[in-house]
Amino acid sequence: MSNLLIEQTGAVARLTLNRPEIHNAFDEHLIAALTEAVAATSADASVRIILLAGAGKSFSAGGDLSWMRRMATYSPAENLADAQGLARLMQTIDTSLKPVIARVHGSAYAGGLGLVACADIAIGVPEAQFAITEVKLGLIPAVISPYLVRAMGVREARRWCLTAQRFSAVEALRLGLLHAVVPADTLDAVIEAEIAALLAAAPEAVAETKRLLKAVDRPLDESVIAETAECIALRRAAPEAREGLAAFFDKRAPTWARE
Repeated sequence: MSNLLIEQTGAVARLTLNRPEIHNAFDEHLIAALTEAVAATSADASVRIILLAGAGKSFSAGGDLSWMRRMATYSPAENLADAQGLARLMQTIDTSLKPVIARVHGSAYAGGLGLVACADIAIGVPEAQFAITEVKLGLIPAVISPYLVRAMGVREARRWCLTAQRFSAVEALRLGLLHAVVPADTLDAVIEAEIAALLAAAPEAVAETKRLLKAVDRPLDESVIAETAECIALRRAAPEAREGLAAFFDKRAPTWARE
């Protein structure tokens, strides 16, 4: 049985973690498979949206304990290579120019919560539970920490990373880790509405907006102001922008919305 299910429906690629018997905890094999799948779908012109989901009762409970036990026996070089694999997974999701949506239910712990923090949009159910559990095992949330801090801020990250306490979906919403908390029976409908909104947007503009938001995530200075002015000047002359404006004035759908 594959540890990762890959399905494409129209322009949406659904990547489902498929180790339900252990709440989709990941090991080096699932990390490699998911990294490869995100990279491949990000490069596929027929894909416009990537949906991350988990089979069974949970999104992902983080690292597989048997995998972490094996890591304790690795040499320093082997441990570094293994850690770099997880870091590459988070980076691959974070830097994808396709919008990434996380469908969150059940447990989202440790590295599983890292996946949520890397996604562009995260929608969860009220029953979902969250925790950054590494310190309970004598570990640290190293490779997920940049994404957690960016999502919730360093002060909140200090509390939850240091105490390893579980917190609710409502708290995750307050922290900025989730964008919405909706009843389980409406979760997929809400996600479909997000997908529809994304498909109504121009795909190249979406990709450039993702680049832009990453580039300006730094202290505001003259270089940021200059770069943002240059970005919009170039975008105004792009074929997509001309089509979008023409469609608006013609009172019709733009070409990408009719795909």
